Amino acid sequence: MDDNIKLPLIGDPAPAFKAKTTQGDINFPEDYKGKWVILFSHPADFTPVCTTEFMTFASMQEEFRSLNTELVGLSIDSMYAHIAWLRTIKEKIEWNGHKDLEVNFPVIEDISMNVAKLFGMVQPNVSTTQAVRAVFIIDPAGIVRLIMYYPASTGRNMQEIKRAVLAMQKADKESIATPANWQPGEDVIVPPPGSCGAAKERVEQHGDDVYCLDWFLCFRREK
Repeated sequence: MDDNIKLPLIGDPAPAFKAKTTQGDINFPEDYKGKWVILFSHPADFTPVCTTEFMTFASMQEEFRSLNTELVGLSIDSMYAHIAWLRTIKEKIEWNGHKDLEVNFPVIEDISMNVAKLFGMVQPNVSTTQAVRAVFIIDPAGIVRLIMYYPASTGRNMQEIKRAVLAMQKADKESIATPANWQPGEDVIVPPPGSCGAAKERVEQHGDDVYCLDWFLCFRREK
């Protein structure tokens, strides 16, 4: 991999940048302090899979905003291409029950690939001129909390991205963890005990809202 291409890791501060977007200039992550952000890249404008993804994200924008979460897109295309593509989506494309969709979240112009390289979105074994399908979820303190990468042929599951935001927000607020396939409203995992005595007490004396499968695996009832 090119020395100029980096990958921020989970727990790292999100790389800072300034960029032009379809919604004006942004200073990232400064402009998003106090908000969660889903920063995602797509290989190119006017491509089929990307079109379905943008339509789905646009249809869910208010759902994400209700979770204090903003969307920011990116591709290595010009502003003119972005605008023409988003106009085509609004005026011509009807898919999966969606039509007349206006993409109001910012889409970064990144012809220089500066932003894409900061986030490891350009991976030479795939392409040196297009970004892969990357997803970075960044928390209100500007810290990278989740990273997903998809190949060009595979469209992303936006409901899974939303589920991940909900899970992390709940974990932060309540100091819990979420089990496999967790959905909002389902039981959650309480932190494991830090000592043998605490483990015994956890299993034998937990409250009615907690049940244990073993000393290290206890759940809190949510219903």
